[in-house]
Amino acid sequence: MASVVARALVAVDAEKASKQDLELLKKLVMEFKDELDALGVKVDKIDKRVAVLEDRLGGWKLSGQFWFDANFAGGDQDSSSYTSNGLDTDFEKNRFRLTLTKQISDTTSFYAQFRAGSEASGGKSGYGDVDGFNIRQVYVDTVLPYGVGYRVGRFFLDFEGDHGLYVDNDAIFGDYRVDGFQFTKSWGTFSAKAVIGRNTFSGAYEGGRIDDPGVISDLVNTSYMHYALDLTWQPNEKFFIGANGVWVKEDGDIAELEDTDFNTYSIYASYNFTPAIALQGTYYFQDLDEGIAAGYEDSPKAWRATLDVRQEALKFTGLRFEYQQQDNTFNGVRDPYSFGVDSANAASISQNMPWNDGTSKLFFIYADQKWNDKWSSYLRYQQADFDTEGLDDAKGYGVGVTYQYTPAVAFRLAYDQVDYGDGIAQEYNGKDHVFQFRTAINF
Repeated sequence: MASVVARALVAVDAEKASKQDLELLKKLVMEFKDELDALGVKVDKIDKRVAVLEDRLGGWKLSGQFWFDANFAGGDQDSSSYTSNGLDTDFEKNRFRLTLTKQISDTTSFYAQFRAGSEASGGKSGYGDVDGFNIRQVYVDTVLPYGVGYRVGRFFLDFEGDHGLYVDNDAIFGDYRVDGFQFTKSWGTFSAKAVIGRNTFSGAYEGGRIDDPGVISDLVNTSYMHYALDLTWQPNEKFFIGANGVWVKEDGDIAELEDTDFNTYSIYASYNFTPAIALQGTYYFQDLDEGIAAGYEDSPKAWRATLDVRQEALKFTGLRFEYQQQDNTFNGVRDPYSFGVDSANAASISQNMPWNDGTSKLFFIYADQKWNDKWSSYLRYQQADFDTEGLDDAKGYGVGVTYQYTPAVAFRLAYDQVDYGDGIAQEYNGKDHVFQFRTAINF
């Protein structure tokens, strides 16, 4: 019998077997422990796997994140573009997140993240009493027949983030949440993800370019269905390529939102010359209905090329070079390199980006250095060429240093400046800057 148990130990896949099977095998191991010891059979792998499962299935897990920012801003604007309150001095509870998880079974898990602070209520709840507390994400993951992954609830639609195609701030398109369903499936080197959702920021980032977007701002979030499909082929660790589409369809009876459907398609690829050096590219093209295009280009395009060199290659620093070009009617994220992404008025070189038939070009350099377990730093530079009469080119730069006081507590001191130029047709002029001291707690 001990020999039978020993053969079972060799045959079982401890990573894929169910908890019930492993517990039964563990009972047999305990019963025949002396005989297995005499046979020289090692059972540590089974013991460790069962221990991990027991820990995961044992109860709820709570974790969190808290950022407190002290901002000291200044510059030429009447209202600072670096602070949520528009004032030069700004103390705020920038981020407060609580994450609650539970492993319900081997194949089913629950995830919820609650948030408060400036990121929770349009940048208004970071002062005084925290009066905004909402659910950022809440979903259940499980596995359907034929190995189909199934997610239901509120979650992010962010294909660029899924594939590691941007850092520092934001995607060209996406990075918003949907209420709905997500299905995933892999076939060897191929993988697919499909999403059906709604009740979210529609992706009409400029208010749909309709006559009075402010009147229907609350309706834009709930009047669109979102259908998305992402296909990826990764034949080896060095290379992957893929394509996706997002179809946004208005299905209400709101006159102001008629003819505001749009479709977004992209192809992307990444190649690692070495484990520390990668070349990446993303190309988008859209089909906008007239309610969004409003007489301008209704088939805009956008693309980004990136060279990412990690610190392991250069030793003293990591470097990331990005060049992005987009038609000015591209219906996507228009401030991918802003500083203070969680603020209502995040400073950005793209603040003056127009809505016309022209093209804007963005260039971004990011350098990050990890000096030791305690100290790290970064440098960033970005510039924008709007190629539009009356708009000056914009540029900005920033520097920051972080001290990891304990594994849970870090302090960061950062400086950032943006120069909007002085064009006669732009809303933001001159220069703005900020000194920011952040205390970050992870627990």
